[in-house]
Amino acid sequence: MVFQDYALYPHMSVYENMAFGLIYRDHAKDEIRRRVENAAEILNIAGYLGRRPRQLSGGQRQRVAMGRAIVRDPKVFLFDEPLSNLDAKLRVQMRTEIKKLHKRVATTMIYVTHDQVEAMTLADRVVVMRDGRVEQIATPDVIYNQPASIFVAGFIGAPTMNLVAARLDHRDGMLAVALGSEASFAVPAEVAAAYRDWVGRDVIFGLRPEHLAWAGADVDAATIEVAASVVEPLGADTLVFFEISGLEMVARLPPEARSADLMPEML
Repeated sequence: MVFQDYALYPHMSVYENMAFGLIYRDHAKDEIRRRVENAAEILNIAGYLGRRPRQLSGGQRQRVAMGRAIVRDPKVFLFDEPLSNLDAKLRVQMRTEIKKLHKRVATTMIYVTHDQVEAMTLADRVVVMRDGRVEQIATPDVIYNQPASIFVAGFIGAPTMNLVAARLDHRDGMLAVALGSEASFAVPAEVAAAYRDWVGRDVIFGLRPEHLAWAGADVDAATIEVAASVVEPLGADTLVFFEISGLEMVARLPPEARSADLMPEML
């Protein structure tokens, strides 16, 4: 098990911390040294074996905690939010290290986290839980593209999926999702057949921010004019917050959409 707070003995060296479990189980000294040095090489901490935990950075301490688990040669690793105590930059770095570690040791890892980015980037399979109950078990792609519940849909994604109250109506001979009187979205024919009897029902409409596009001057029948309430430039893209029929939504748009003279814009 790898703990959130490292749980290292402050009076012991890195080597002694990593070897402690093996010493306690009466492993041979040569075997202990082999395992510790091998784990230290995997984690790039071979040069720190003589140091105490207080002489290490947060990322190095977490590597020691991981090494202490690796030397046991377990069948399953349990990571209990191991990156929660690290700053943002170090979390990204350690996330990459854990991914590399998984490929090297080829052992099952159960990784507990509240960070959806960690879950989506590290996992082969994701178990989404709510109040002690499993909401969905699937690969990251399925979790993202085919969420099994409103909770999963709203939890996965940054920014989260737009989830708004809507109604299924017939418009121009087609099944459509109506957001009040201002906007409607046609339901694709291959999907509409399954919901033919749902006309008139109130539904929850989910739309990912990246599935909204900035139209600019290319106005057509499918374009909806909205006034941006907040624009958040993120460098590679821009988040634009707006309302449709009193329902707040957010779109992930290209960088050029942040120009002040382009707002209000059309989506």
